[in-house]
Amino acid sequence: MIAHYLIMLRPSQWLKNLMLFFPPFLAGQMMLPGVFLRGVLPIGTFCLVSSAGYILNDLLDRNRDVHHPRKRLRPIPSGAVSLNGASIFSALLLISGLVLAGFTSSRFLLLLACYAAISTSYTLLLKSLPVVDLFCISAGFLIRLQAGGELFHVPISPWLFLTVFLLAVFLSTGKRISELNSLGDMAGEHRVSLARYPTGFLDGTMYMTGAAVLVTYAMYTLNRQMLIYSVPLCLFGLLRYIFRVSSGKGGDPTESLLKDWLLFVVGLLWVLMVIWSIYP
Repeated sequence: MIAHYLIMLRPSQWLKNLMLFFPPFLAGQMMLPGVFLRGVLPIGTFCLVSSAGYILNDLLDRNRDVHHPRKRLRPIPSGAVSLNGASIFSALLLISGLVLAGFTSSRFLLLLACYAAISTSYTLLLKSLPVVDLFCISAGFLIRLQAGGELFHVPISPWLFLTVFLLAVFLSTGKRISELNSLGDMAGEHRVSLARYPTGFLDGTMYMTGAAVLVTYAMYTLNRQMLIYSVPLCLFGLLRYIFRVSSGKGGDPTESLLKDWLLFVVGLLWVLMVIWSIYP
C-alpha cells in the first residue's frame, strides 16, 4: 500500500524542480557556503506541491487512463488506491508544501501558490485548450526559475528567461507529438487537446521553438566567458530529442534524459562545461 502512494508522487518528475538551482549555478554561486542547504527546503516544497498536482490529475483522468497502455497501471486507475485516499493524500501534500514554503519568504510562497494555481487550473480546464496547454506547462518552469532567483537573490537574465520559456514549449510539444503518435486514433479520447491540433501544427511548433531556443541560448552565452562553446552541445541535444520524438521513442523530457544515454551524456557534459567556464 505504501509503495502505491509513493508511485503516485512520481519522484522521477522531481528532477524538474532542480530548476531552482539554475540561477545560483549559472551565476557561479553554488560553491559558496550554505547555498546548497538553503535550497533543500524550497525544492522539497515544490516536490510536495507538484506531486499534489500529479495526484489530482490522475484522479480526474482516471476514466481515460484505464484505456491507456501504460497509465492504466497507475495506482488510481488500476484501483490500487481508493479515490478518497488519493484525494486526502493530495490535499495533505498541497497544504504541507505551502506551509513549509512560508518559512522561506513571502515572495517565494507567492510564487509557489501561483504554481499551484496554474497547475490546478491546467488540470481542471486549461489542458483541453490547444496552445494554452503548452503555455501552462512552460509557466511552471518559468515560476521555478523565478523562485530560484528570489530564493538566492540572483537576477534572471532576459535571455535565460526566454531560453527556459522556449525550451519548455519545445519539450512539451515533443511530448504531445509522442502521445499523438503512440495513441493514434485514441489520442483525442485520452487528451482532448490532441484532437484539436491541426495536422502538422505540433511538428512545426517543435521545429520553430527548437530553433528559437538555440538562438536565445547563444545570446545568453555571449558575455559569459567560455560558455559560448556549449552552443554546439545545445544543438546536439535539441536534434537528439527531435530524433527521439520522430522515431517514436517517447517525448517525456524526464524519461528521455534518464533513458537516452546520449541525452544524459549531453546533459552531464553541459554541467561540466558550465563549471569549467564559470567556476574558478
